[in-house]
Amino acid sequence: MPFVRIDALGADRDRLDALGRAVHDAMVETIGFPPDDRFQVLTGHDGVGSTLRYDNYLGIRRDDGIVYIAITMRSGRTPTRKRALYRRIAELAHAYAGTEPRNVFIVLTENESIDWSFGHGVAQYAPDATASDAADPGAEAS
Repeated sequence: MPFVRIDALGADRDRLDALGRAVHDAMVETIGFPPDDRFQVLTGHDGVGSTLRYDNYLGIRRDDGIVYIAITMRSGRTPTRKRALYRRIAELAHAYAGTEPRNVFIVLTENESIDWSFGHGVAQYAPDATASDAADPGAEAS
C-alpha cells in the first residue's frame, strides 16, 4: 500500500519505468511489501513546460539528472529499515536507470490505516465506524 510519486527531469518513458521498478524493488526487498502492491505516479519534466528546481543543499552537487521520489506509507518502520530503503533505492536507480545516487532525493511520509481507500470508497485497512467516531468533534452529524 505505498503510494509513490516520482518526478524526473529529462526522463522518457523507459527511464521513468526503470525508476519506478527501482523504487518498487527496493520497497519489496527492504520493507517487505508484496510484489503486486504497486501504486505509482511517474512524471517526466522537459525543463521547459515543466521543470524541477534544486541546489547543492548539504554540499550534495546535484545536476539535471535529479529525481524526486515521494513515498507515502503507513507508519511503523524502524529508522534502520528506512535507511536501508533509501540506500537501496539509490543503488537500484543507478543500476536500472543510470541515475547518480547523489541525484536521488527521497521524502517519506507516514500515515495511519484510516488514511487509505483502495477503491469502492471503503477504508479497507480500518474497521467500520465505531463509538470513537461519534465522539470525534469533526465527525459529520447523521
